[in-house]
Amino acid sequence: MKTPFKNIQQQLRLNRWVVLSVVIVSGLVCIISVTIVAQMHRNILNSAFVVNGSGDVIPLQWIHERENLEVEALAHLEQFHRWFYEVDAANYGRHMEKALWLGDASVDALFRQKKSDGFYNRLMQYSLVQKVERIDSKIDLATEPYRFETRTVFHINRGSVTDTYELSTSGKLMPVERHFPHNPHGLLIMDFFENSLRKIENNETTKK
Repeated sequence: MKTPFKNIQQQLRLNRWVVLSVVIVSGLVCIISVTIVAQMHRNILNSAFVVNGSGDVIPLQWIHERENLEVEALAHLEQFHRWFYEVDAANYGRHMEKALWLGDASVDALFRQKKSDGFYNRLMQYSLVQKVERIDSKIDLATEPYRFETRTVFHINRGSVTDTYELSTSGKLMPVERHFPHNPHGLLIMDFFENSLRKIENNETTKK
């Protein structure tokens, strides 16, 4: 007659531990869930999103980073083309030294080619002044390295005569470590190439 009471006591103890375990596990699950939801809520409050033309939701922070990259890339190309093409007998050496910091071997090869062709000798011999008027660049930021095309309009002053030219160049931009003051934008010009050069007549300049 004592055995049934013993079984009942064991069963009650087992049930009590089961209930206690369920309560503890449920409490832990609730605490973890509330913590995760609170963290997600904070992240959402600290983030903003925009919808692009395709209907995709994009973090606003990524948009800002992309806009900043475009601004820095345009500034990098602007500075490079001014240093590389705005030259005269007095400053060309200093400008070339600065420009070569912004590009890879393709820029150096172009510089050496111009030097071997006697371009810089003519600058000094005839006191030529090459002045950049306008630089327009287009950059594709979809994939690295970033492809670009640049249109540079410059004047060559030959004393009493001034000729205007339009130069089309292209290449790629690769992100690299920033180096102040030599490369503050942290970009390197690769595969640089002069595509075309044409003389702009006076009537074209007037229209523009």
